[in-house]
Amino acid sequence: MTDPDAFVDTVSEDNQTALSRLGSSKSLYADTGGEIETEPVLEATADAEYAAWQTFREWADDEADDDARAAFETTAAEEQAHYETVDDELADDSYEPDDVPALHEYLRDQTDTVARVGALVGRILASQRSKDQVVGYFVGDADPQTASLFRGFGEDLDDQLERATSLLETVCESDADWDRAEEAATGSIQAAYDEYVETLEGMGANPKPVC
Repeated sequence: MTDPDAFVDTVSEDNQTALSRLGSSKSLYADTGGEIETEPVLEATADAEYAAWQTFREWADDEADDDARAAFETTAAEEQAHYETVDDELADDSYEPDDVPALHEYLRDQTDTVARVGALVGRILASQRSKDQVVGYFVGDADPQTASLFRGFGEDLDDQLERATSLLETVCESDADWDRAEEAATGSIQAAYDEYVETLEGMGANPKPVC
């Protein structure tokens, strides 16, 4: 495989069930511990955005490949802006993100460039689904201004996906590299999905139905 679009299609198809469930309303239920209200939704989003900022900042700090480092720096800056935006929306000025999602624990375990770029693609595909749920929450809550903020986050994710897939063409020099990137992308999605399942089961909820 040497085509970025085919890469994304393959990863999406191979992880169709996990991505579908991560894009269901139960994903937001899991992220908020069953408290689907404005403040818990914002706090869960702040945790995710802060973790992303720190992950990609760490990647940029120790990345040897110039193109990858530049991409990670740009992504980190976007995630920092996302976090600061959400932080401004929180009613609790003292809220400090402290939960590191399993997805970001997985990402931080990736140490070589090919695996990182592949894992980044997986993270974006998973995050696109969860962001849609957050937008849907604020639309349903008759808060179009906040919904619009999170739509903007989704547009940034689209840009990140384009950036990451272009980077794949640069860093993947062999079929083995593409395979390794694909494995890392699936690993990202599975890390997010496994935490989703574990959280819901711990709450006594069935993670399988999408609706």
